[in-house]
Amino acid sequence: MSSSTAPAGVQATPKLTISHVETIPIRVPLGRVYRGSHYQMTHRSTIITRVHTEEGIVGEAYAGDEDAGLLEIDAIIHREIVPSLLGQDGFAVERCWELARPATFDILRDRRLGLVACACVDSAIWDAIGKALGQPLWRLWGGFRDTIPMISIGGYYDSPLSVAEQVAELRERGLAGMKFKVGGLTPAEDAKRFKEARAAAGPDFVLAADANQGWSVRDAIAFSQLVADDDLLWFEEPCQWHNDRRAMRDVRMVAGVRVCAGQSEFSAGGCRDLMVEGAIDVCNFDASWSGGPTEWRRVAGMARAFDVQMGHHEEPQVSSHLLASIPHGGYAECFDPDRDPIWWNLIANRPPLVDGAIALPTEPGFGWELDWEYVDRYRLRTS
Repeated sequence: MSSSTAPAGVQATPKLTISHVETIPIRVPLGRVYRGSHYQMTHRSTIITRVHTEEGIVGEAYAGDEDAGLLEIDAIIHREIVPSLLGQDGFAVERCWELARPATFDILRDRRLGLVACACVDSAIWDAIGKALGQPLWRLWGGFRDTIPMISIGGYYDSPLSVAEQVAELRERGLAGMKFKVGGLTPAEDAKRFKEARAAAGPDFVLAADANQGWSVRDAIAFSQLVADDDLLWFEEPCQWHNDRRAMRDVRMVAGVRVCAGQSEFSAGGCRDLMVEGAIDVCNFDASWSGGPTEWRRVAGMARAFDVQMGHHEEPQVSSHLLASIPHGGYAECFDPDRDPIWWNLIANRPPLVDGAIALPTEPGFGWELDWEYVDRYRLRTS
């Protein structure tokens, strides 16, 4: 996300020969425990990946948020992926993606660890490509717009702020809306909380709801009906995981609510099945969790054919480029600074929000400049 771009007026390099890969895992403690319907978070983590090339271009990206397996992901990158990529041409991004793919094949290991490792490398290779061509990735990937509206994930249980205070804080920060946590209480109790948020937000602030797979079909339908007059943007992962495609289809059809899912899928094929099943209106597949921008863009192509809007689970440093590049991209997602101190502190040139939207960088690649003092403060030593 910084360093080594093609100089102005100089022809782009015809090749990007991968010489070595550098990684920097960082782990930042949160100020308090954040709880959703059935989970809790105490840290925010990521891996900065730097793909060096013989031509002098350095591709740089950060991706992950897989706190429990952070060092294992780092080891997978170096032991299983890097040896296959040395000497490869980074412009052959599909070939590089396939060469990294065996890192996901171990059936006795959490498959998400290999997928995140692949995503780290894939994202950095794309950054190198953007730098070599002198273009930002949102433009290389389609260039549909150069800004994207941004909402914040919030409404956590046990917040020291009231629902109205949480909404006011996000409005003051300039965000377009909020994705509100539900699913940990009864439908009636969470509907009351959602209505409080709508009353505080007013009509020009978008509100989605996210149950994190917390409810049965019956309870998800009940909640949807209780907030039917409260302008719900979408209802994300409303149902428990064991039969969620058919369950979400039923919620969508019975309650008439727009359903969002995809972050829990591991592949483009899984997202395809959500669309074929008629389970979703919005697909929030996560490039950083599921193999990288290369796989996300495959899902986006299918979504266009199914008239499904694309979202992205968190990771605005990647998602903003992806969503802005296509005509059916929706909202980029972030957290407040306490829940994701990395997004708000790691990027030195993060632009301010204007009218609820973030402007995409015009610098090549991802275009983000990292604060290396912040990196040094929270980096984990791996040797």
